[in-house]
Amino acid sequence: MQIFPVLDIMAGRVVRAVGGRRAEYRPLVSRLTTSTDPVEVASAIRERFGWSQFYVADLDAITGRARPAFDLYQHLEACGVILWVDAGVHTVHEGAEIHRAQVAQIVIGSETLAGLEEGRAIVAALGPERIASSLDLRDGRLIGPAAREADDPLDVAAALIAAGARRIIVLDLARVGGLAGTGTDHLARELIGRYPDVELFVGGGIRDADDLRRLRDAGVAGALVASALHDGRITPLDILGL
Repeated sequence: MQIFPVLDIMAGRVVRAVGGRRAEYRPLVSRLTTSTDPVEVASAIRERFGWSQFYVADLDAITGRARPAFDLYQHLEACGVILWVDAGVHTVHEGAEIHRAQVAQIVIGSETLAGLEEGRAIVAALGPERIASSLDLRDGRLIGPAAREADDPLDVAAALIAAGARRIIVLDLARVGGLAGTGTDHLARELIGRYPDVELFVGGGIRDADDLRRLRDAGVAGALVASALHDGRITPLDILGL
């Protein structure tokens, strides 16, 4: 199973994400580094764990406060980091901008996606190999414009997969940073059972290596992790064999 350390970035700094309440996010405090600079935080994680793929949540772009941080993406990539980026894509045009930045995966999240038709159009225009579709939840309920068309995450997943999507992320924002477990086990099992050829990635609330092993054993392809790394709840020894 792949592990993706998450960089939640706001105003150019890495922050500690808690419960999706972005007004309450504060600069990162970590056992791995004293820095909040994204390049330095990524370097510290890479040095400690050896991972080169990172998930970037560009919070200013997601919330509409700023354009995507293309210069930052380039700085990270220049350090040998492979990026999955959620920059609050709404439309095909915005997806194409991220595509031109040559990030490895463009994350299109239901929180910001203009609707299911736009999601289908992005997959068709940019190709499924560069797209990861995120089912963004809050306390188990789908959020964003797509939820007005289909409030069941399984229906949204079905529509995107029918359009060609081959990577699905399940992320409950209410669980982020809470170290209370993902709370999405049932949804993950349903998706894996229905779509065995689709890669499923899960994030939000992962506490420790036991959680990672449970996800692996359930057939999850990858996990998004942040707080448990910075708090020392997951160590390099813990991830051996994953």
